[in-house]
Amino acid sequence: MSTFSPDQALRELVAGNQRYFVAKVAHPRQTLERRREVAHGQHPFAAILGCSDSRVPPEILFDQGLGDLFVVRVAGNVVDDVVLGSLEYAVDHLAVPLVVVLGHGKCGAVTAAVSGGGAHGHVGSVLAALRPAVERTAGRTGDAVQNAVRANVDFGLERLRTASTLLAERERAGTLKLAGALYDVDAGTVTFW
Repeated sequence: MSTFSPDQALRELVAGNQRYFVAKVAHPRQTLERRREVAHGQHPFAAILGCSDSRVPPEILFDQGLGDLFVVRVAGNVVDDVVLGSLEYAVDHLAVPLVVVLGHGKCGAVTAAVSGGGAHGHVGSVLAALRPAVERTAGRTGDAVQNAVRANVDFGLERLRTASTLLAERERAGTLKLAGALYDVDAGTVTFW
């Protein structure tokens, strides 16, 4: 069980991203001793729903070690039933106090959804899941992809709150924080809301 409060967990992610941003990473808790310790059980302090994009590995962006983060990655950081169940597990069974939906700039899945092109195989299901964010931001000023990336994170947060009684109740009780975040792939910074 994590000993972090929701706010402490968020501060730890912010501090880790600052270390990453200034290239002074600590690579904490990545020793042989830590590996042996977590082999007996996990006590992550945060769960991250991120995109499967190879440029966006949460453990590196937040300079964390083995067992610190419970990470769920799927193209477009889409919240489906499997993702929802994974995050509920982290909160209910591992007592994670913070769940972050992490979007990122230059997302290929969102770019494809914005362009409206077709997709082969099951990729179409990813694009279909992203369409509400694209539709919500249609006609807005600014970069269409960046607008849709942000809206997709907001959709993910909404889904966590509306589709999961467990997450909604824990958030209302103050034992869980649900946060949105956006990673800037050029700068290396993460902005939270």
